[in-house]
Amino acid sequence: MSSDDAHDAVFKALGDSRRRAVLDLLKVRPMTTGELVEHFPELDRTTVMQHLGVLEKAGLVIPKKEGRQRWNYFNPLPIQEIHERYISRYAQGAVQLLARLKADLEE
Repeated sequence: MSSDDAHDAVFKALGDSRRRAVLDLLKVRPMTTGELVEHFPELDRTTVMQHLGVLEKAGLVIPKKEGRQRWNYFNPLPIQEIHERYISRYAQGAVQLLARLKADLEE
């Protein structure tokens, strides 16, 4: 998968509010699929699994089977790659601006 294809998959995954909600939960701690299903009573298990599949394809969720349970772990690296490609250059300028402002205020 090329870098552009990988980024397309990440943007697609992040384009749905329910998938972002799943990632918000997984940021706090890994969860089993059953625990995730409980957080979305308006969705059936199959739909939650489909959302997890999109997140997994994008590399944002790493599943691990333990016995009968599937644990889902948040992987922030694909988002970090997008940040580095599109945002970090601009963030560096903001940090430099704040450093100059601090120096000016201290004079």
